[in-house]
Amino acid sequence: MEKFIISGGNKLKGDILISGAKNAAVAIIPAAILADSPCILENVPNINDVTVDLQILSEMGAEVKVLNKNTIQIDAKHIRDTAVPYEMARSIRASYYFLGTLLTKFNHAKVSMPGGCALGDRPIDQHLKCFKALGSNYSIEHGMVEITADKLIGTQIYFDKITVGATINAMLAAVKVDGLTILENAAKEPHIVDLANFLNSMGADIMGAGTDVIKIRGVKKLKGTHYTIIPDQIEAGTYMVAAAATGGDVTIRNVIPKHLEPISSKLSKMGVIIEERDDSVRIVGKDEPYERMNLKTMPHPGFPTDMQPQFAALLTLAGGTSIITESIYEDRFRYVDELRRMGADISVDGKVAVIEGVEKLTGAPVKAADLRAGAALIIAGLSAKGSTEIEDIYHIERGYENMAGKLRAVGADIVKRKFPGPDAIRMAL
Repeated sequence: MEKFIISGGNKLKGDILISGAKNAAVAIIPAAILADSPCILENVPNINDVTVDLQILSEMGAEVKVLNKNTIQIDAKHIRDTAVPYEMARSIRASYYFLGTLLTKFNHAKVSMPGGCALGDRPIDQHLKCFKALGSNYSIEHGMVEITADKLIGTQIYFDKITVGATINAMLAAVKVDGLTILENAAKEPHIVDLANFLNSMGADIMGAGTDVIKIRGVKKLKGTHYTIIPDQIEAGTYMVAAAATGGDVTIRNVIPKHLEPISSKLSKMGVIIEERDDSVRIVGKDEPYERMNLKTMPHPGFPTDMQPQFAALLTLAGGTSIITESIYEDRFRYVDELRRMGADISVDGKVAVIEGVEKLTGAPVKAADLRAGAALIIAGLSAKGSTEIEDIYHIERGYENMAGKLRAVGADIVKRKFPGPDAIRMAL
C-alpha cells in the first residue's frame, strides 16, 4: 500500500508545468483506432488511465510505441478483435469510448460496463440512445455491453440532458457513417473540442464542437495524424487552488487561460491575485482568510464539478459561511468526512454542503475516495498544521502526472511511501 505523507505549512513558490488533458487523452487514444495509418500523439499525460487505455489497444492487436515520456505512436490497422478485455475496461470509466470507435469501424463492439470513480449513478442510457438512433442494436448481459449494426446511418439526436461522455461517444460513432448526424443539447467542454480537432485532422468533417449543436458529416476514410493534446484545465485549477491555500506565489505554465476562466473568476472573488499571460497564469495567495463564497457546479462554461472538492478544501480556510451546490454528481461529497478529520466544519444536506471557515486545519490520517477528492486532501494537507497521511492514492494517480514531484519542485514537503497493506499485517499476526 502506498501513501502520500505531507508536512503542511510551506508556501508554494515557483513554476509548475501542466500536463496534457486526461479527459481529452482518454477519448483521443481510442479514436486512433479509426485511422488507416499510424497516429502520433504529443503531450499525452503519463497517468494510470492512459496506461490502461494503451494496454487495451495492445491487447486488441494495435502496435503502440512510446516515443518519449509524453509522446506515443498508435498503429491500429491490425486490430480485428471487437471485444475489449474485461478486467482492463472495468477499471476506468472512459473505456466506454471503445464502444463508439469499434462500432463505427467494425459495426460491432463489446465492452464491460465502465468503472472509474464512484460518484453515484452515472448511467450510459444516453450513449445507448445515440447508438440505437444511428441504426444499431444492443444488449447488456453478464456486465458486458454488446452493440451490433448492419449499417449505420446519420440521424438527428437530442440529448435528454447535457452529457460529456455521450456527446463524445456519439461523435466517435457517427464520424464514418453515411450521411449527416446532428447532435443537439451537446456538451461543450474543451476536451470535446479537442477530440473534434483531432478527428478533423484525420479527415473527419465535424462542425460546431464547443457549441450545443454539433454536425458530423460521415466520411469514408480517416488517415493517421500528428496531434498535440490540450493542457489539462483541471490539473491547472488544482495547482491554482493549492497555491492559494498555502498563501504561495506560483506560475502555472502550459495552459490555455480561457479554459481556466470559471476557476480564475471564483478565485479572484475570494481575494486571490491572478495574472494571466499568453500560456500561463500566476497565482499569488495571502496569509489572512479569503472571502467566503457560494458556488454551484454546472456544465461548461459553468464551474466544473471536477474542481468542486478542491475549492471545498480552500473554503474551509475562508472567513464566514460558504455554500457549495453540486448539480452534476449525486455522491461528490464523500471527501467531507475526511476533511472533518482535519478540523473542517462542513455539513452536507443532499447536494448542498455548508462550510464554516476555521482558523486552521490540522494533519490527520485520511483516505482518498476518488480522484478529485484525493486532490482536495492534498490541498488540505499542504495548508494544514502537522503531518497528513493520505491512503488510496491510486485514485489520484489515475489523473495527475507526478503530482508529488511537481509539488516538491515548488516547495511542498510531500513524499510517497510504501506501507504494509492490511493483508500483509494480518499474515504477520
